[in-house]
Amino acid sequence: MENKNLWETYDAKQLKELEKISGEYRKFLDNGKTERECIDTIVNILEKEGYTELEKAVKEGVELSAGDKVYSVWMNKSIAIYQLGEKPLAEGMNILGAHIDSPRIDVKQNPLYEDADFAYLDTHYYGGVKKYQWVTLPLALHGVIVKKDGTTVEINVGEEDDDPVFFISDLLIHLAAEQLEKKASKVIEGEALDLIVGNKPLLFGKKKAEEEKDEKKEKAKEAVKAGVLDILKHTYGVEEEDFISAELEIVPAGKAREAGFDRSMILAYGQDDRVCAFTSLKAMLDTKKTDRTVCCILVDKEEVGSVGATGMQSKFFENSLAELMALCGEYSELNVRRCLARSCMLSSDVSAGFDPSFATYFEKKNSAFLGRGMVFNKFTGARGKSGSNDANAEYMAHIRGIFDKKGVQFQTAELGKVDVGGGGTIAYILALYGMNVIDSGVAVLNMHAPWEATSKADIYEAYRGYKAFIEGACLS
Repeated sequence: MENKNLWETYDAKQLKELEKISGEYRKFLDNGKTERECIDTIVNILEKEGYTELEKAVKEGVELSAGDKVYSVWMNKSIAIYQLGEKPLAEGMNILGAHIDSPRIDVKQNPLYEDADFAYLDTHYYGGVKKYQWVTLPLALHGVIVKKDGTTVEINVGEEDDDPVFFISDLLIHLAAEQLEKKASKVIEGEALDLIVGNKPLLFGKKKAEEEKDEKKEKAKEAVKAGVLDILKHTYGVEEEDFISAELEIVPAGKAREAGFDRSMILAYGQDDRVCAFTSLKAMLDTKKTDRTVCCILVDKEEVGSVGATGMQSKFFENSLAELMALCGEYSELNVRRCLARSCMLSSDVSAGFDPSFATYFEKKNSAFLGRGMVFNKFTGARGKSGSNDANAEYMAHIRGIFDKKGVQFQTAELGKVDVGGGGTIAYILALYGMNVIDSGVAVLNMHAPWEATSKADIYEAYRGYKAFIEGACLS
């Protein structure tokens, strides 16, 4: 089986809609380079679309019914969004689930130091990265610093044209003979990924009081570090000890861009998995009243195993569902279990796009190609499908029928050759409830690199596919 190139199938109206969605997607990426920024962006959209915060509805004792739309944010990093259908929740939901965290570099809790007249932030990379890809790039700093009094200071430096950027240095080629003999995993060590944030010493004014002389002498030992701290204090009102309660993420600086002479692709940071988060969200927003309740879950921590309070392994989704059912007059422990078991889900995550430059790592018949539709991975995992959710044939057939009816083009794929590698998603976690789950998403080149590439056509087709699924899926 070979799928058509989608660009050959679209009419003028569809191409216009495709470009509109592509533009919205680029803005979404630019506004949400961290989990917190994604949640802020999503909540702003939901409020404009008439969604109500679930916790507010619980507090006010609101009775919910078909057509009502609510959302629940957890720790500013994950969100569950619901649109109630005509049928009881106990009969199941149609769920789209994606993650909004991406590989990056995090700032440590005691990070700021000086060495050879450079000020650095000490770091720890997050998720699966090729460390050598992150050096010599213009980088931005995003996140929050929370002071002891509870005040939250938002940090976003490096994105505007007049902002400074930051960088991680690399050894010059003239001295790199030994470095170039190392394995790629060792060319740049994790502890060498420290961010250069300054080089100018703090200049002490002559008008300083006499009693400050001793303090000046002490500061002069690390005058560049002192200069950075002075900027942080005057710009943000934070002290060095405030780094202890900070979450600062280092990401590539710059906006999402159209790629290729034909502008057929998007090149941007964080498309794994914000491309699926955006298309899932948009599909839900554009869906009118349905028989079954529709749900969109966008979560944190997938890149490190879906652990922690904001990862898919936490109970936040299950808890929000219980609260929702209570407001609908349906709550019981048994009904919650019935709802989860009878639900249908697309675990929406990216897949590896076939790359002709590295063709030997792919099995071409079972690879995803850019521009040929959204991708289904019946199973993921590694080697002997280890750690995989393997969807059953009946469920795959059901989805085929939905997509054929709506004219949605899709392709099936594996993540590279057997025994070459592997990967996982949040699918296996939701499958623990007994629900039907399959992995689906968009093919990506340069996955987990600072700049990833996707096809506009696949983004559009994923939106169409997710919308068809939440409007038509039902196996109970």
